[in-house]
Amino acid sequence: MCRIHGYFNAVATPHEMCTVAALQRHGGPDATGMTRAPGWGLGYDRLAVVDLDGGRQPYGLGSPVQAVFNGEIYNHDELRRRLRARGHTFADRCDGNVLPALYLEYGEDFTEHLDGMYALALVDRRGAVPRLVLATDGIGMKPLYYRWDEAARSLHFASEIPALLGFGAVGARMRDTALDAYLATRTPFGEQTMFEDVEVLPPGTTLVCDLGGTPRRRHRVAAAAELPEPDRAADRVRDLLREEVGRLLVADVPVALITSGGLDSGLVTALAAEHGPVHSFNIAYRGDWPFDERHFARAVAEHAGTEHHQVEIDPAAFPALLEETVGHLGQPNADPITVSTYALFRAVRRAGFTVALTGDAADEVFGGYARMQAAALTAASGGDWATAYLDALAAAPAATRAGLYTDAYRDHLRDLSPLPETAREDLLHGPGSVLERITRFELGHRLPAYHLRRVDHLSMAGSVEARLPFCQRSVVALGRALPDALRIGGGQPKRTLYAAARGLLPDGVLTRPKQPFTLPVAAMLTPGTPLWEYARDLLRPARLADDGRLDGAAVDALFDAQAHRPDDTAALTLWALLVHEVWRERFQGAGGLGAPPAPVAVAA
Repeated sequence: MCRIHGYFNAVATPHEMCTVAALQRHGGPDATGMTRAPGWGLGYDRLAVVDLDGGRQPYGLGSPVQAVFNGEIYNHDELRRRLRARGHTFADRCDGNVLPALYLEYGEDFTEHLDGMYALALVDRRGAVPRLVLATDGIGMKPLYYRWDEAARSLHFASEIPALLGFGAVGARMRDTALDAYLATRTPFGEQTMFEDVEVLPPGTTLVCDLGGTPRRRHRVAAAAELPEPDRAADRVRDLLREEVGRLLVADVPVALITSGGLDSGLVTALAAEHGPVHSFNIAYRGDWPFDERHFARAVAEHAGTEHHQVEIDPAAFPALLEETVGHLGQPNADPITVSTYALFRAVRRAGFTVALTGDAADEVFGGYARMQAAALTAASGGDWATAYLDALAAAPAATRAGLYTDAYRDHLRDLSPLPETAREDLLHGPGSVLERITRFELGHRLPAYHLRRVDHLSMAGSVEARLPFCQRSVVALGRALPDALRIGGGQPKRTLYAAARGLLPDGVLTRPKQPFTLPVAAMLTPGTPLWEYARDLLRPARLADDGRLDGAAVDALFDAQAHRPDDTAALTLWALLVHEVWRERFQGAGGLGAPPAPVAVAA
């Protein structure tokens, strides 16, 4: 697991490369390095997980093909055996060292042989001019941000946005429609980011560019799974998850489990415990707050026999933690869970663990969100499912957003969709049932943007590698192949996954109402709390007037409503606006990039 960066058909000094590396060193504290040649350079920061004494990058240093790599290749031993039989040699057993040889054998199709999570960069020097290859895994577990300058035909890339901004050629100007896109989906979807100059390579994409040429991109289509007999679907899901969890536990460093107390992480925890003693981690908040899941998490831990660690955050630390969190994410994400995620992974690392398995993506793969079920039922009765579904995705519903904007910004957004146009068209009018279209949208756009980048950036901020069994390609393929009735049939979301978990989790966990693993922001954002005072200060009308997008009086009215008639919609909208303002101050205000975030103490 690493952080990577580089440039192509451009010039960057060693100092500039070192600056970029330093801005993402938290994700690779164990080693750093670079290689440069006329017109291009590759760099990395390493988090040692496999073959702790090996793993020097770029892989293939001195050979015609060199690569830097962020992620884990779970089938690297099998690939190494196959490549050795074809005459290739390897200096160590690190998973990434198979990449140059694999590319030499299969060319641009080499990614078809990789089973894992990855974002990689490879330079092939065998032709008349060097060729750059960038590639991402099929579901987007490992993001890669880049800036392509059409006029100069130059490209810069990095694993994190703040690091990419360390290249002098990459500007930090905000995209003019970014605020609306953010509030409509809680973080920008698609290839665009909050920054005008910065894009993100989509999941399952290979980008190829010859020095001095123009990039060409190819989206790789994942293989479909064979659907088991309906009465065997739960058994097949359980067997696949058991196999994948077993593979993801293999590492040369200590491995932990993130256990929220719900079905998804609980099932991962139970399956992991079948392989021997494991440690589980849960996070909660000091004081008496709604939606406290610690007792459910402890029930899972006791049932599975884990050594359980309870982490607590003091709500007084939220303002400082939020600033650190936004700094690591590089762009706003309106999910209050971001603060919890950041603090939790730091506690995992402090306890001595470098890898942690999580239950992320089960809802997208197996149909776990209430909005999915509501949309499918509304569509079946001939109703308008899309409006309510899109509002459920938003940090602020469409009507609320419109009322928050200044007249000038509202006019600027007229007739513009906050969603990527191709994604919107497929969601509303594409082939398949409404649930099938929603699943494509959630897996292809919401999951990588809203969830996976959060998990990647905030786990690596604590020097922890997050592994996601529900994102493994075999599990995703099977989940997508399930018909609607096996996903939300009988009025039960995640019907097949619940069936797969029977006997593995306590009945109290399987029968509890679904609730989000998140910060109880509606209860915490109330007058007199540190979070309230912090939000009031950052969202004061005079400050918002300087930006020109938000109407300060409308934001004040939201505060008044939350103070006297608190509700989830007002609280989440205020939280989202606060996060945006923290981001704007850090990346758009005076002071530029600033220093890396300083840590805040969290009790474990």
